[in-house]
Amino acid sequence: MQFSQIANRIFKESITNYHHLDRVDQELKNPYQAGDIAHLLYRKNWIDTVQWHFEDLIRDPEIDPVAALELKRKIDASNQERTDLVEYIDSYFLQKYQSVEIKEDATINTESPAWAIDRLSILALKIYHMKEEAERTDASDDHRKSCQDKLNILLEQRKDLSTAIDQLLADIEQGNKYMKVYKQMKMYNDEELNPVLRGQK
Repeated sequence: MQFSQIANRIFKESITNYHHLDRVDQELKNPYQAGDIAHLLYRKNWIDTVQWHFEDLIRDPEIDPVAALELKRKIDASNQERTDLVEYIDSYFLQKYQSVEIKEDATINTESPAWAIDRLSILALKIYHMKEEAERTDASDDHRKSCQDKLNILLEQRKDLSTAIDQLLADIEQGNKYMKVYKQMKMYNDEELNPVLRGQK
């Protein structure tokens, strides 16, 4: 089975499990063993799914300003956790392919495997929610048709991105491409790099 098939199946499982309760404060119960790539993929998508719903909540025009500030901080923390998970996934691939002999004419990709997988996880969420809209019984025919058209494009995009990820991993495994991972070096949560936080020390 191709890696993208495994990832897409796990993302769908995570999204479905989240929507059993559909609450941002529910506990993450990862069904996969820690240390396994499936565990990382499930946790990554769960974070994305919770954050998707955080973003819905913060756009409520009637939201209390204090609650909005608290939610914004949760979104910032979620973004940091999401970035950390991407780097963990890339570390998995770096270790997996550490013994590959890189060819002299090997090239580097524009993004690492994990950042492409990050896009695939977000795409799974777009597909789930666009499908919901396309099937809404309380919406107009025009709305459902418009959403179905968008859903068809998203499904095609997932197919293309899945193919590209599998090809990238095959190229890395064969030494045709090599991985070079840069840490994200986010500055806004660092007391030494964010001038506002630094001024409060």
